[in-house]
Amino acid sequence: MTIRRLAAELGVTQPVLYSAFDGRQAIVDAVALAGFAEAAAALAAVEPSPRARMRAYLDFAAANPRVYEAMFSMPSGLTFAAADVPAPLADAFAGIRAAFPDDDGTRAEVAWAALHGLATLEAAGRLAAGQEQARFDVLHRLLTGQAAGS
Repeated sequence: MTIRRLAAELGVTQPVLYSAFDGRQAIVDAVALAGFAEAAAALAAVEPSPRARMRAYLDFAAANPRVYEAMFSMPSGLTFAAADVPAPLADAFAGIRAAFPDDDGTRAEVAWAALHGLATLEAAGRLAAGQEQARFDVLHRLLTGQAAGS
C-alpha cells in the first residue's frame, strides 16, 4: 500500500490526503483501524464456531490484501496486546477469542498467529497453489484438537 495508491483509490490527491492527517503514519494507522473494524464485523457476522470464524478471517484477508498489509505488515503506531488497545483491535481479537475461548486468551493468540501466517503466506504466493482447502482443514484440526478425518 502506498499513499499515492490510497489517494487514487479515494479519488483525491496526496496533498488532500495529507491535509486530513498528521503524516504518513497517521494515514496508515487510520487504514489499519478501519481494517480491524471491518475484520471484527466479518467475524461477528458468522457463528462463533472455529470453522466459521477461521473462514471469515481468511476470506477477509484474501479480499482486502492492501488493508491487511496496513493492519499487520506496515510499521504501526497502534498499541497491540495492552490495556489501551484501540477498540477495533480489541473487537477483532474478541471475534477470534469467541471461537477459541480460554481463561487468558492464549489459545486465541495462537489461533490468530496461525491464521495470520496462513493468510500472509497464501497472499504472497509462497504456498502450493490448489491446496488452500487442505491447509484450512489441517489448521482447523490442529486448532480444535480433532484427529485427521474427524
